Amino acid sequence: MNRLRPSFALAILALVLLPPAHADEIMRWERLPLAVPLVVGHERVVFIDRNVRVGVPASLGERLRVQSTGGAVYLRASEPIEPTRLQLQDADTGALILLDITAQPGDGALEPIRIVEGDSRARRYGDAGEASAEEQSAPATAAVRPSRETPSSVVLTRYAAQNLYAPLRTVEAVNGISRVSLRRALALDTLLPTLPVSAKALAAWRLEDQWVTAVRLTNTSARWIDLDPRALQGDFVAATFQHSDLGPAGDSRDTTVVYVVTRGRGLAQSLLPVISSVDASRNLTPAAASGQAQGGGDAQ
Repeated sequence: MNRLRPSFALAILALVLLPPAHADEIMRWERLPLAVPLVVGHERVVFIDRNVRVGVPASLGERLRVQSTGGAVYLRASEPIEPTRLQLQDADTGALILLDITAQPGDGALEPIRIVEGDSRARRYGDAGEASAEEQSAPATAAVRPSRETPSSVVLTRYAAQNLYAPLRTVEAVNGISRVSLRRALALDTLLPTLPVSAKALAAWRLEDQWVTAVRLTNTSARWIDLDPRALQGDFVAATFQHSDLGPAGDSRDTTVVYVVTRGRGLAQSLLPVISSVDASRNLTPAAASGQAQGGGDAQ
């Protein structure tokens, strides 16, 4: 019987003595919270392959150490932790992934987790619709933008309102929307020149060739003011008020937000002296132009 050569035998022995490699535990994100158990005193890695921000409840205090870098989230519990929910938010799209963590004493570390998208991705509000026959027949070199089931101005306005008024967990990500920089101390005196309000730009987002800018409006007078989009001055595609009126200065209802949508440029380049070809304020009566309701809108 032939004996194994010494070098070959040593190679086999080395393979036998090597510790077994730990495979990643695959979890599919299908919009249901993912259960992530931890072992106290041992770090567990969650790979998500995207840059994320981690939302950690204040109730955890110093019991959980969280680090996020390069598409990996590192979790290490120093004490037992009852079931607690963490939020992973995509830094680019705003999409959320929910993790339900627990931590219990144990002997060894658990294997890393890799989160992948589920096979059946739910259709999201604002997604591009199916290409039309003309779009499908267009040359490959032509820059054809697929039509949307919902107008871009509506998608932008809804997204901006959610970011300002809704809890973070309810903000639905929309492909293509990105946050844009906004000039500080942007002069907005000409936005509503007929109304006694102060205006301040808060934030702006862009989708394709349209921008939406959220502008805070505060009543500076002692009377109620009715808000009408036709009183806005500038070159705008659409405008929507969060509330239909403003209470007197000092009242809890004296402030609201208007979402102004522009095309091809931001709000700063769409204000006076750039004026739309149609002056909608010409359709207002003098009373409406000053923010007074038909038949008297002043507070009693």
